[in-house]
Amino acid sequence: MRISIKLKFSLFLAVLLILAVGVLSYFVLRGVERNELSQTERILAQHVTTVNLRVKQTYYTGARLTPQAFMEQRGKALAAELAGFTGLEVTLYDSQGRQAGTSAQGGPGPGEGKPDLSTALDYALNNKVAYQSEGGRLFYLAPLQGPEGQMGVVQLQYSLEGARSFQQTLLNLFLTTGGAVLVFSFILGYLYFNRAAAAIGRLKKSAEDIRRADYITAPPVKRKDELGELAEGIYFMSREIERSIAAKDEERRKLQLAVEKLQALEQQQKQYIGNISHEFKTPLTSIKAYVDLLNMYDDDPKLLHDAKLNIAKETERLYEMVEKVLQLTALEKYDFESQAELLEVESALRDICDRMRGKAARYGLTVTLDAKPAHIWIDRESFMHIFINLLDNAIKYNVPEGSIRLHSEVRDQRVWITVEDSGIGIPEDSREKIFEPFYTVNRDRSRASGGTGLGLSLVRNLVEKQNGTIALLDRPGGGAAFALSFPLVD
Repeated sequence: MRISIKLKFSLFLAVLLILAVGVLSYFVLRGVERNELSQTERILAQHVTTVNLRVKQTYYTGARLTPQAFMEQRGKALAAELAGFTGLEVTLYDSQGRQAGTSAQGGPGPGEGKPDLSTALDYALNNKVAYQSEGGRLFYLAPLQGPEGQMGVVQLQYSLEGARSFQQTLLNLFLTTGGAVLVFSFILGYLYFNRAAAAIGRLKKSAEDIRRADYITAPPVKRKDELGELAEGIYFMSREIERSIAAKDEERRKLQLAVEKLQALEQQQKQYIGNISHEFKTPLTSIKAYVDLLNMYDDDPKLLHDAKLNIAKETERLYEMVEKVLQLTALEKYDFESQAELLEVESALRDICDRMRGKAARYGLTVTLDAKPAHIWIDRESFMHIFINLLDNAIKYNVPEGSIRLHSEVRDQRVWITVEDSGIGIPEDSREKIFEPFYTVNRDRSRASGGTGLGLSLVRNLVEKQNGTIALLDRPGGGAAFALSFPLVD
């Protein structure tokens, strides 16, 4: 259910006023109650002082008796006399806690009942002041002092009806006044917030107009407060958005032209790479034909043998480079229809390791696999090509008697595969360029091993086309490590 903002403001004001009046009334009433109690205690303390003076005066002016005998013989008369002095009902107790006299006439009033004052009496017999409230009466018990110390307890009965009546009157006054203030304030607040809500409504309509691209031509509200400043801000925003949209359309047009130029340049670049690759193939064909001729006319066996091996090696290296350049161009130029399928990672990696162990063994390298069962959706040939390239690099750039380790695990709904080797590693200044085409860390080593600098570029293209990621990891202590990830199929 939609509630208008002016009603929300008015309800909030009403709750705030109720809370303020309630808290104020509570503390005022509590303060009045404490003040009346303090005054009552002060009055009763003065009465106790008067009682003690009168009792001592009677004791010293009469016949010499023990305090106990004095209380037994004079208690009733003395209680009646003290009631006349104080205007309160007085009850006297001896040092044993027995009632020695009282000024009360008859029993307690209707509905009052006889209070149990034993606890307060025991407290007062230990030379302390105690009081106890029962119904509309306050029983104040204080030590009664004799010539040699406490000789009993005096009990004063004080009526609380007047104080309670005053408090009830005060409470009614707070309720009446607070209710009137609440109603009046709610009406004023509702009228005020109605005006503010109307301004907010106009601001809201202006914002909706701007959202529909119907830009405003003047501030929707003219006020000298925050709402007026907000209206000015919305108007300024409308003008700036209108100006920005126009500039954006112009920038889009320019960007479209730039994209078209970049596409043309990209096409030219791809065509250039293709032409270069085909130009490389022509001398390669000649070199291979020359090798065949040398095999036919080998007058100097050693020279011809060395020439044949070197030319053949260079031929194979150049041929491989051309083939990989063509593959790169094809990957970027065409969107091949890959045959994606559900692939079991552990068995596929084991198959690849088995294929590459023979080549690794020729260099004295060991290949280990630690893979967890998992499934991914990928083109099998691309998967094989990716990891054969990575293992081939790990073999080419390793050290004698080195090691290669493959590890796979499932984490965060992805399959993570790490390829690590103990080889020469990758310098810090080459880490950002390692995936660029034709880039090699050690050109002499690449030439000797037949590397072209295109393997990792091909690998990255294949990984990204399979919705995967590849990254070069930091590996302290030498060697290189690559981390690849693919979406997990549950």
